[in-house]
Amino acid sequence: MAKTKRKTTAARKKKTRGLSRQNKIILGSLLILLSLALFFSFISFYFTWQEDQSLLTEFANRDKSAENLLNKFGAAISHFLMYKGFGLASFIFPVLICISGIYLFLGIPGKGLLSRWVWGLVLVIWFSISLGFFAAQKPLLGGQVGYEMNLFLQDYAGKIGVLLLLILGLVIIMVRLFDFTPEKVAKGFSGLGTLIPSRSPVAEDSQGYGSLELDPNSVDTPPAPPPTDLYTHKKDIPVIEEEPEVENKGTASDEMEIQMEVSHAVDEVEETDALADKLVEDFGEFDPTLELPKYKFPHLDLLDAHGGSGGITINQEELEENKNKIVDTLKNYKIGIAQIKATIGPTVTLYEIVPEAGVRISKIKNLEDDIALSLAALGIRIIAPIPGKGTIGIEVPNKNPTVVSMRSVVASKKFQNAEMQLPIAFGKTISNETFVVDLAKMPHLLMAGATGQGKSVGLNAILTSLLYKKHPAEVKFILVDPKKVELTLYNKIERHFLAKLPDSEEAIITDNTKVIHTLNSLCIEMDNRYELLKAAMVRNIKEYNVKFKSRKLNPNEGHRFLPYIVLVIDEFADLIMSAGKEVETPIARLAQLARAIGIHLVIATQRPSVNVITGLIKANFPARIAFRVTSKIDSRTILDTQGADQLIGRGDMLYTQGNEIIRLQCAFVDTPEVAKITEYIGSQRAYPDAHLLPEYIGEDSGTGIDYSIEDRDAMFRDAAEVIVTAQQGSASLIQRKLKLGYNRAGRIIDQLEAAGIVGPFEGSKARQVLVTDLAALNELLNNETNGLA
Repeated sequence: MAKTKRKTTAARKKKTRGLSRQNKIILGSLLILLSLALFFSFISFYFTWQEDQSLLTEFANRDKSAENLLNKFGAAISHFLMYKGFGLASFIFPVLICISGIYLFLGIPGKGLLSRWVWGLVLVIWFSISLGFFAAQKPLLGGQVGYEMNLFLQDYAGKIGVLLLLILGLVIIMVRLFDFTPEKVAKGFSGLGTLIPSRSPVAEDSQGYGSLELDPNSVDTPPAPPPTDLYTHKKDIPVIEEEPEVENKGTASDEMEIQMEVSHAVDEVEETDALADKLVEDFGEFDPTLELPKYKFPHLDLLDAHGGSGGITINQEELEENKNKIVDTLKNYKIGIAQIKATIGPTVTLYEIVPEAGVRISKIKNLEDDIALSLAALGIRIIAPIPGKGTIGIEVPNKNPTVVSMRSVVASKKFQNAEMQLPIAFGKTISNETFVVDLAKMPHLLMAGATGQGKSVGLNAILTSLLYKKHPAEVKFILVDPKKVELTLYNKIERHFLAKLPDSEEAIITDNTKVIHTLNSLCIEMDNRYELLKAAMVRNIKEYNVKFKSRKLNPNEGHRFLPYIVLVIDEFADLIMSAGKEVETPIARLAQLARAIGIHLVIATQRPSVNVITGLIKANFPARIAFRVTSKIDSRTILDTQGADQLIGRGDMLYTQGNEIIRLQCAFVDTPEVAKITEYIGSQRAYPDAHLLPEYIGEDSGTGIDYSIEDRDAMFRDAAEVIVTAQQGSASLIQRKLKLGYNRAGRIIDQLEAAGIVGPFEGSKARQVLVTDLAALNELLNNETNGLA
């Protein structure tokens, strides 16, 4: 029964398969060459038709040849189509045949081909009849068909009727084929009589912001000095002066004689938009890149090819061997396969199988280890089923994986032509396609993987992608590197692309205290940007910048062009261990709110455990990347499913944005390549300083704080006893033991410091407890109370 079904399915597929790709190329080439043959034979016909007329009856005589360029074939086909057919209109046939050949040769779907043939035949008939009508004395121009059809129509409609029919046909052809409308013709003629409107003189500055010259007599007024603050673009904006009020001194009798003039009030927004349109018309849109007008983007020669052009070598023996092993393994468990297909990628090959009817998917899924054993390969991953397909996928690592170079993905058309706000080329998929995503739409990215599996290379791929696509005025980076060695190369582009605190000397942040200050400063920047969006009455950074470029926002009111800000943290686990809530709270707030105002987070960690990647963090990071991890638990923590523990390392990764999981080979960019890119950018003219974040004054130092006994918290004594008993001075301990909030616990710690119970703030270390036991604590507090009395 199964064999009968298989034969029926195969027969049905054979009927519906159609032309293969090879046959389409062959047939397409034949049609293109045939169209050329017809074209040359038609041209030759008008010069040789009289000499070749006598040979048409002796076509089989091989001793005689025709004068046509294609000999007897050309003479015969030309006589049939040109003389007995449609005359000059027959030249449309080679065009239609050539188009059909191109469709087949290039594999273009033939949805519009039938329409081309229909309208082509309409043009042939119309031209043939028209030539027969206007050149009746030369029947060769319109052909026998055009000549006879013209006489036939004249017998019933006369010459005027035929002329009207031809005009109707022309109108139909123009409207349907060339979208002809009377409005377009009228618009074309009306444009000839318009005069260019005169423009009022405007005092132009370097960026195009100017002030309108309202008084035509003030030509001797010296021009205003040029603006000094170029980076914030605070320019002289045209100010509309109010007219002075005129007192009405007329009497009641005069009011009766006054003619009332009615005028419409102009909305302030419309007036501002009109003024902005005038500035755009005079100077063009505002260009934020003009402060570095000669900036040159990095070129491809700065990147290495890493072993060749990036092509994949197909090992036919390996494919056949793996296919047979998969089929045999499944047969051992009585699982039949109806179809199997292989898709070769740079690192792994995807074998898509269609099981026979009645086979349970879970049965195949449970054979993951058995298939890995039979193939003697690490990293076998079964996708059952593949989303969007009726197949089951088995990913098998290649014996000789291909290195995906950063050069190959940056040079790809998909990346070069990407219409995205923050395009990132991660690498290539299993089908060897360049994978490009928009960081602005993620909107934040969480990256995890064991040591040495490719996290740092992944971060370099993200930064390199943005450096190749964005101008320094369009994006800024905040780089946090607790390891102190991974991101130091980017110091060279500090004044081009990096952002930092005003009092910071180094742009690459390595100290935990500065990390906390930077994150809180970024929260202040987020709040400031939301105020700007609110004042501009827009919803996101893209709409705001479009409005600012259109000169509809006044820089004197605090508006400025907003670059995207990308926060990159290389080792998040170290920050959580040392700072805890002080880091998690601002990051969670940024992840929840910062998307609309162009602040995006990229966080990497080598320990994707639940105490590092908490539920609050995971909820706000829908886009995640998992390199190889050591356990299924870590895989579920980062991806909510297993699979990352089956990767083979060296850039092999899984990417998800909340729906399906995609396996990628991360593009490899080596440290010397990053050094060359940053050196190339850093050698160019830069801004005077790095992009400065808002100033933030920390509240956790406790230095110089003096709390009176009356202002102490009600839980002060209980907190002091907890601290002295545990001999550990931290706000988190007070939170846990007394179940207090973080802010209240922080204030109590400051009060304990002022009372001399704990020492000063020491960064990532816990505060020193200065009181040895509870007896000494009671004595200290009692002395304070007696002294106050």
